This record gives sequence, structure tokens and C-alpha cells, in this order.
Amino acid sequence: MEITYTAIGTIHTPFTDLSDMPIQPTGDTSAPGTAHLDPRFAPALKDLDGFSHVILVYHFHRSKRVDLTVTPFMDSVPRGVFATRAPTRPNPIGISIVALHGVEGNILQLGNVDILDGTPLLDIKPYVPSFDAPPDARAGWLEDSEMEVRKARSDDRFQ
Repeated sequence: MEITYTAIGTIHTPFTDLSDMPIQPTGDTSAPGTAHLDPRFAPALKDLDGFSHVILVYHFHRSKRVDLTVTPFMDSVPRGVFATRAPTRPNPIGISIVALHGVEGNILQLGNVDILDGTPLLDIKPYVPSFDAPPDARAGWLEDSEMEVRKARSDDRFQ
């Protein structure tokens, strides 16, 4: 089955190269950014400004291959791609939970961004802690290295 999506906008960040960018929005090196929506979608942003964070769903537009196993940034062991956030996926879809600093017309002012500049935006969802952060959640193989993500940087392994 073929499924087609059309971008609703574009994410803009200071990160123009995959190397040396943060690997998650919680990283110390994450940055401010903006999401510019097609103006026809501006009415869909009504009431979003009451949320502190949003979930951005986007297309890894620079991903050129599919890898079923990858060695993630936080590990030296090859893992199944579905147990990672690597961009070289069968469907190159990414998600990031970022701070929402404001909504101005069709532009979102964002913080804690870990996304490449020019990334096509597919969807926006409000982050709701009671829905999106289950108290009994586990982090699998990442539990031993979760705190290292703050300082981790991207390299060229997924180019």
C-alpha cells in the first residue's frame, strides 16, 4: 500500500549539517527554531499557544537509505532500527518533543530543537504529560546511558 503525505510547513533551525548537531531535544546543545506552516493551516494553530510543548512529526528529508539494524549514537552495539530513533528507517519519519514559546500567525517559535534546517513538517500534536509520559515507562537498552544524551552529538553515520 502506498501512502502519500504533503508537508504542512518547514522547520527552520541553526543546524545545516547532520554532523555535530544534537541527537535529542533534551541535549545541552539543542537550540531555538521555528516552524513555518503553509498560511492556509494557520487556523489549525488556534489554542495551541496554551501548551508548553508540542510533538513535531517530520520527514527525514536527507535520509538516503534504509538500515534494518544500526549502531545508535548512544551505544556501540548494533540494534534493530525500530529500537532506535535513527533516521535510516523504512519510512523516514521523525518525532521531537520541543518547547513551544509562541505562535505568531502561521509561525511557531520553538525551543530545544534537534532538527535539521529545512526539514518538512508533517504534523503537530500538543504534548500532554498525563497522556504522553506514562509513569511506568521503561527505556530498554538506553536505561544505562540516558543521561549521556545531553552531551551527545551527531556524526556522519546516518548520512
